[in-house]
Amino acid sequence: MTLTSNSSVSNRKVILYIAMSLDGFIATQDNDLSFLSDMEQEGQDYGYGDFIKTVDTVIIGRKTYDHVLSMGFDYPHTDKEVYIVTRTPRKSFGSFHFYTGELPALVTELKQKQGLHIYCDGGAEIVNELQRFQLIDEYIVSVIPVLLGDGTRLFKTGQQEQKLQLVSSKSFEKGLVQLHYQSIK
Repeated sequence: MTLTSNSSVSNRKVILYIAMSLDGFIATQDNDLSFLSDMEQEGQDYGYGDFIKTVDTVIIGRKTYDHVLSMGFDYPHTDKEVYIVTRTPRKSFGSFHFYTGELPALVTELKQKQGLHIYCDGGAEIVNELQRFQLIDEYIVSVIPVLLGDGTRLFKTGQQEQKLQLVSSKSFEKGLVQLHYQSIK
């Protein structure tokens, strides 16, 4: 992984780090993520530990945030500034902010602040909204060797074309292939 911590305002990036099935789904129709557990391997985090050190801010959709909590886990990024994008106003707490505004305005505001990179933690609605405005600077997509057939598609059809440059690709013992692309603006 070639990401580096960066505290320069002008170099702050929005990075999507996500896994999907070979046919492009991030969850089954009933929001099941168990296909991801097939990739679990002792001592292997697929670069996530190194990646997460390069970010200090997280953007996540409210449905994805609620889904994580419904699985019985505490939200993992309590040490970061977290912006939960929602249509329903809620009171912020600690470093968690419920954001009801426009995503381009949020990204512009965050990129003007001093800090590390900005992690897009999903879900598909947020990814596609960021993509629609070409606000994702880098894509790190882990392709899981399974065909789900249906479910929540990572990238919706009808988006405008966006050129990407391959930064790296890496294959792992369990068949996962991780693709790292940079947006060409």
